[in-house]
Amino acid sequence: MLKPEQARVAVVGLGYVGLPLAAAFGKLMPTVGFDINPARVDELRAGRDCTLEVEPGALAEATQLSYSSESGDIAACNVFIVAVPTPVDRFNRPDLGPLEAACGLVGEVLGAGDVVIFESTVYPGVTEDVCVPMLESVSGLRCNRDFYAGYSPERVNPGDKQHRLTNILKVTSGSTPEAADFVDALYRKIITAGTHRVSSIRVAEAAKVIENTQRDVNIALVNELALIFNRIGIDTREVLEAAGTKWNFLPFRPGLVGGHCLGVDPYYLTHKAQEIGYHPEVILAGRRINDSMGSYVAGQVFKLMNRAQLAVCGSRVLVMGLAFKEDCPDLRNTRVIDVIRELQAYRATVDVYDPWVDPAQAQREYGIEPVAALQPGGYDAIVLAVAHRQFRELGADGVRAFGKPGSVVYDVKGILPPGAADGCL
Repeated sequence: MLKPEQARVAVVGLGYVGLPLAAAFGKLMPTVGFDINPARVDELRAGRDCTLEVEPGALAEATQLSYSSESGDIAACNVFIVAVPTPVDRFNRPDLGPLEAACGLVGEVLGAGDVVIFESTVYPGVTEDVCVPMLESVSGLRCNRDFYAGYSPERVNPGDKQHRLTNILKVTSGSTPEAADFVDALYRKIITAGTHRVSSIRVAEAAKVIENTQRDVNIALVNELALIFNRIGIDTREVLEAAGTKWNFLPFRPGLVGGHCLGVDPYYLTHKAQEIGYHPEVILAGRRINDSMGSYVAGQVFKLMNRAQLAVCGSRVLVMGLAFKEDCPDLRNTRVIDVIRELQAYRATVDVYDPWVDPAQAQREYGIEPVAALQPGGYDAIVLAVAHRQFRELGADGVRAFGKPGSVVYDVKGILPPGAADGCL
């Protein structure tokens, strides 16, 4: 069995999860960061990270880290950490395509004694029932005889500058007790917060998928409460602040639930549940509520415009923010797009402004060309969709300045003072 000091690490997938891992290991041991996108590799070689997850200084400190989009460059490695996306398809079914492609790539260079560790979010059983057989088939080797497997779920929170890779407790597991010891010891070299070793890979997989499922369900609850309180005519934020004075009340807030985790991971768990004959009620109900919030927001904007005697058809609407969360360029699975599409369906002309996102990526993924700058006095309605720092700093007067006289403002995230917007969740 390998010892951690013998590790030559390859990190497969250099996105929000993989790059921080590669940078951390690259400070201590020989590490190759691999990505199938040559443009991403070129960017990192130039010391830039478009995800903004790793600062240029941290990249420079990873003196043992190299980057490549050529699979031959990871052949000399003996530890392979797979950190590729695990999305869902348009029917919300798990799409294991990127994970299977990574297994095929690793299997081609896998050698005796090597260890393959997975960080991608999956349902319990994927590592041992899908990934390991594929590694065996491609490599001709046998797991737990010729090579070993591990699972250590990622806990990245894009845009969060406080909770970073190294100061978040890391769950670890392995395909044998010896493999689990190795995986745990390897991660302890970079994780200052420590590790939590579990008894099996399936336990680690399950722990990861329920972390985001729990949060998704809790947000669904407060979203449903917001729907109820809106009909009653009371301020949801004030209700939640009052309830929050109790010591054990959980401080969740209503909003659009997007991103690669909360809006995706629960479907992995429900897929597995249905596969074994159990129909999950609460999880899927929460998903239905959260997936409907974009349409609800657009409907509320329409109502405000009607009350202000503003015609929706032919109107100009400004949506401020496209990223799935504040102070982050991540566009994956953003539910702001649901608001935009609903507004457009009623023949409103929608401009989108987001100083954080890459316009080319917005065009490529959603067919949206964000405006580069805003001119005052041009809009019938303004939707504050994302709580970016720049928007918070504008204040109510700054936001309203972009609207025509008599325009309406809808504050999805509640970033303006109470009463400053015409409507909010």
